[in-house]
Amino acid sequence: MLRNSETGFGLVTIVLHWTIALLIFGLILSGFVMQRVEIDPALQFTLYQWHKSFGFTALGLALLRAIWWLVERNPSPLPSLSPLERKASRVTHDTLIVLAIAVPLAGWAVASTSTLDIPSFYFNVMVIPHLPLAKSEASENFWTFVHALLAYVTLGLAAVHAVAALYHHFMRRDAVLTRMLGSGAPSSGMSARDAQKRDDAVVRRK
Repeated sequence: MLRNSETGFGLVTIVLHWTIALLIFGLILSGFVMQRVEIDPALQFTLYQWHKSFGFTALGLALLRAIWWLVERNPSPLPSLSPLERKASRVTHDTLIVLAIAVPLAGWAVASTSTLDIPSFYFNVMVIPHLPLAKSEASENFWTFVHALLAYVTLGLAAVHAVAALYHHFMRRDAVLTRMLGSGAPSSGMSARDAQKRDDAVVRRK
């Protein structure tokens, strides 16, 4: 199914979730590599352009994910989660969505304020225009700091998010992780009440 149900995530949510996650981790890794001073300048320029291209892609998908998050219903929380866990899960998801937009926006601001005025070639197909920001070394340094800081915060929060999902999967043995893998939702013939009874039974067997 493409859309979310009361008890599980749909294909659109799942694909956006994992695609954005892979892009973010890839961008953070490339950010480390391309800043190494011993890299050949030509290779470094190419890495920067690929970094920006995938960054713009991540930004577009993150905006789409945010819109989908707002207009699409979300599955009901698993009954095995405490009120505090439900609140923490919601805050974490919302924060990661905001960061997925903020990090590439800050990176766009870095390119836009750089005094080098290097165009952003989107996969060598088109040029992405700069944001209407004043170019100065101070502005570039500021946005570089913001971009790096938000990236580190995203990486840390995503790590906590991943550890929590693995804890629920291997220790609590509930459907927190499998729902985002597309295998945790009950079949179409199972009602929400039956799904809750199933999860409650799993909790009691621990």
